[in-house]
Amino acid sequence: MRKSMLTTAQLLCLLGLMAILQACSSGGSTTAATSAPLPSDDPPPIRSLSIAPLDGKLEISETLQMSARLLYPDGTSEDATTRVTWQSSDDHIGSFDTTTSNGRLSAKAPGSIQITASLDDLSAQAIVTVLLSPGTTRGPLRVSSVNPRYFETDQGVSILLAGSHTWASLQDNGTTSTPPPFDYTTYLRFLSDHGHNFFRLWAWEQSRWVVTATNDQNWLAPSAFERTGPGLALDGLPKFDLTRFNQGYFDRLRERVEQAREQGIYVAVMLFNGFSVSKSKPSSPPGNRNPWHGHPFNAANNVNGVNGDPDGNDSGEETHELAVESVTTYQEAYVRKMIDTLNDLDNVLYEISNESHGNSQDWQYHMIEVIHSYEATKSAQHPVGMTVEWPGGDNDELLASRAAWISPLGEIKNRPVATGAKVILADTDHLCGICGDPGWVWRSFTAGENPLLMDPYDLSNIVGGLPNVNIDDPGLVGARRNLGYAIRMSQRMNLGRALPRPELTSTGHCLADMTGPTPTLLAYSPGDEEIIVDLEQLPEDLLLNVEWLRPATGVSIGAGTTTGGAQRMFRPPFPGDAVLLLHGAP
Repeated sequence: MRKSMLTTAQLLCLLGLMAILQACSSGGSTTAATSAPLPSDDPPPIRSLSIAPLDGKLEISETLQMSARLLYPDGTSEDATTRVTWQSSDDHIGSFDTTTSNGRLSAKAPGSIQITASLDDLSAQAIVTVLLSPGTTRGPLRVSSVNPRYFETDQGVSILLAGSHTWASLQDNGTTSTPPPFDYTTYLRFLSDHGHNFFRLWAWEQSRWVVTATNDQNWLAPSAFERTGPGLALDGLPKFDLTRFNQGYFDRLRERVEQAREQGIYVAVMLFNGFSVSKSKPSSPPGNRNPWHGHPFNAANNVNGVNGDPDGNDSGEETHELAVESVTTYQEAYVRKMIDTLNDLDNVLYEISNESHGNSQDWQYHMIEVIHSYEATKSAQHPVGMTVEWPGGDNDELLASRAAWISPLGEIKNRPVATGAKVILADTDHLCGICGDPGWVWRSFTAGENPLLMDPYDLSNIVGGLPNVNIDDPGLVGARRNLGYAIRMSQRMNLGRALPRPELTSTGHCLADMTGPTPTLLAYSPGDEEIIVDLEQLPEDLLLNVEWLRPATGVSIGAGTTTGGAQRMFRPPFPGDAVLLLHGAP
């Protein structure tokens, strides 16, 4: 039998086939080349989202363009303004067009809002503040014809006056006869940045010595009268001539009131000062710093033979008492000079004197009449105010005066409801001195008052210093900010119809317009306290927008709507003090 034999060619084919099968069974790892990964169209991982501006400001009716960017780990970024979702914490203050996603914010009402941009699981926030147009003073102011708790503009709009004041706003002070200049421009910027619209422009009658200072090297300049001599006054400089006014003083006065007007700020121009004539006050530290020794009406200090201390007790209270006819005559001439200097300016109010002693009532009444009589011959008439006498002051004397506005004594925590008998400027200077906190601002505002803060500012303007005062005290810092917040909230209301209504809320702090076509109610809640609001007098079908202001930050948050016809409970959406605003749709 013949055996079958493989040819050489067949053998070679068989060996090749076996090699191929072996390679396939081993996964081809020994012969297959490793290929590069395919390129991907996916973007690099996102690191974060940022938006700008972080602290934007704009005026009512203006728009602000917000922008958003995606930031990647490799340092690159791309614009995402039209990809993110934009949201305002309160659409009544500022809102985005919901039909587009272009990041353009429209300003509608004064206030601060939080802006949020979101994309997938990323978000970023910014704060935007909506302001009134700067430089808006519309006066001279007059007592509101519909709500005498407030002043109204020449257009009949009732406004809230609120702000802070400090001692060197008109005259420089320091430890030399030519004191270093007070930086008034920076001070006005400070007021404007805090949203204030009012301050007192302090006047000091003496050239040297401040009774509340801690040393006797206290100088104040310029003075209202020229120092011509002959002879030297008790401070070592030439004596005063009471028949000659120092024009530089009045030029500075006008310039500073004009600068305030450019910032939209009203000014109470102080004419006299009780701390300039009394050798001591209850707050005086021990020592000899008698301001009467530096006063122009001290017989040793003028060339006119005027003696403002007829009883010889080394103190000049008689100059604030109608006790010396020649003194009164010179004072009247000084007041007329002040009016001649300022009459055409619309942001002026007058204050007769800061805390003159308890027997100064008739003198202050007289000076009020001097202003009224002289301004009656002028093109404009401005409000005149009277602040409480101290020591020995009586609020009833303020109410009985012909002053348009008053600053009474009282307590900072328990603010009585303003009746409308006078416009009340509730000044911490006469309530508790250097004090104040955010709660005081809202208690005062909801009581129908106009709150005013005595502010140590930067302490550079305090001759001798105030060693126990901390200008960064949280209460003072919060009070400064909330004065501006209160002005913003007041602009959301019609103050011509707003009345203190403590009975409408469980907290007892409420200002409300319940009878107008668009009812509005503002209530203050101290410290995590819910607010029960009585809305029974409003129709059941009346829809009210609900907003919260957080005094700690100034940010407003929209919180939906509620209706009238019943008592409603509102709980703040954040910890701490809260301000609730309910307002009907127009």
